[in-house]
Amino acid sequence: MPTEVIMPQMGESIFEGTITKWLKKVGDSVQRDEPLFEISTDKVDAEIPSPAAGVLTEIKVPEGTTVQINTVVATLGEAGDAMASAPVVTAPNPAELPQAAAAPAPASPATAEPAAASPATSGGAGTEVIMPQMGESIFEGTITKWLKKVGDNIQRDEPLFEISTDKVDAEIPSPAAGILTEIRVSEGSTVQINTVVAVLGGSSTNAGQSTPEEKTATPAAPAAQVPAPDQTQAATSTATESRERVRSSPLVRRIAKDNNLDLSQINGSGSAGRITKEDVVGFLAQQGASRPVSSDAPGAPAPATTPASIAVVPQAKPAAAASSTGELVPLTRMRSIIAQRMVESKRTSPHVHTCFKIDLTRIVRLREREKSKYEQRNGVKLTYMPFITRAVIVTLRKMPIVNASMEGEGIRYHQNVNVGIAVSLDWGLIVPIIKQAEEKSFLGIARAIADLADRARNKKLKPDEVGSGTFTITNPGIFGEQFGTPIINQPESAILDVGGLFKEPTVVTDENGSDSIAVRSIIRLTLGFDHRIVDGADAGRFMAEVKKYLENWNEDIG
Repeated sequence: MPTEVIMPQMGESIFEGTITKWLKKVGDSVQRDEPLFEISTDKVDAEIPSPAAGVLTEIKVPEGTTVQINTVVATLGEAGDAMASAPVVTAPNPAELPQAAAAPAPASPATAEPAAASPATSGGAGTEVIMPQMGESIFEGTITKWLKKVGDNIQRDEPLFEISTDKVDAEIPSPAAGILTEIRVSEGSTVQINTVVAVLGGSSTNAGQSTPEEKTATPAAPAAQVPAPDQTQAATSTATESRERVRSSPLVRRIAKDNNLDLSQINGSGSAGRITKEDVVGFLAQQGASRPVSSDAPGAPAPATTPASIAVVPQAKPAAAASSTGELVPLTRMRSIIAQRMVESKRTSPHVHTCFKIDLTRIVRLREREKSKYEQRNGVKLTYMPFITRAVIVTLRKMPIVNASMEGEGIRYHQNVNVGIAVSLDWGLIVPIIKQAEEKSFLGIARAIADLADRARNKKLKPDEVGSGTFTITNPGIFGEQFGTPIINQPESAILDVGGLFKEPTVVTDENGSDSIAVRSIIRLTLGFDHRIVDGADAGRFMAEVKKYLENWNEDIG
């Protein structure tokens, strides 16, 4: 019996992933747990092992395609199935990319493009267009404008209506090709997600189902298909009469329409040739078009008095031409979502920071004395991170408010201390989690930090090792900074920044109360905290406890 290979969930807050590379080809024999493909999400890049032994008979999702969790991406068969294996697909097939059940897409910032096409259900009377969910915390939306009227012939992915939510204003593309036979929700109405707002028919006979005031007969349209809710689906250019399909987003097509551009003339720099906003803006700058550019495009400034309005900038002006200087590189998926999450965190939490100077001389001397024997004895290097992490864990157990998070109108006090350790990668930043860290010894923490960092850099992290953190530690001090003011990793209430370790002249008071100047090893730790949950006094007490634990270290390191 064939075995379906699905896109795994790489953490409780992750609902989609991009297949970056297939490690096997159709016809190859695969062992159970042998690496089968690589994926990239906003938190982790990882190799995904095969769920069973067999022959790779079909690859349903090509490299560069983003799909939701639980989507079937490949099929494994028995050895005899190899001759009947299907060829590798070269472009996404919407019919083969079903929606993941009850998996909402991450919320997009107000300036972002919609993350997915409007979901739809297909019935005997046509294709139902529903109000999409534009983020896991959004449950309703307002239809601000219908871009088509009943009787219009519509191509799949062509902008159909505009919506407004508390987090995003967006154009929603049509989920299928067909005729708009019915509009069920009028402009200005607010409805819950998954509400049917319109119906698409597949032929001119369906036009008779339109609302009485807007009945119109039109030629037959292509049969409706239900697409996957994936932004990387192929899109039809609305800038020309050509039916050649190009890969782009609704925003890109709108910019092209406003400037009378033929998208088929533009080379896409995105995944699988996808045309990005930067591609369109660069093309306009090179062509020196005389038409204005929408302010939705990067590089086109909006008026200071009306930032939400459309600004027009003649392409002949030097400011527009300047967009073509230097090298314009599209954001990677990880970089794009990191940017989105950082903006969301600053918008969500009132950030406050407090910085403490800590004398680490006692620990520095201990480490210098023990590091060689420690590595020989335990097989792991003795660094400063286990000391700091251990002090944080002990203090979090004493002050659970710093280990809590906002949940609706309440505060969730977490049972365990799940410490995230930020790991810098060549292609981004991820935060693997030490689960139930309060149960680990110093040696256990040291081994966990080294193991997670190594597997993060080699794309070997497991799905449950990214997510469910309750507190994060980031260590940019290795690059020589004095201190930083980090952004909170939502939905946590605090994050600790580890500054660099420096020798500094310090006033030292001996047991008799006499002061002297001595050279000491000093480090600065900065706590960033959510002021909705943590008061300044609590943050100060927390850092004072961490300082005391480190400066008076007396714990066995193993």
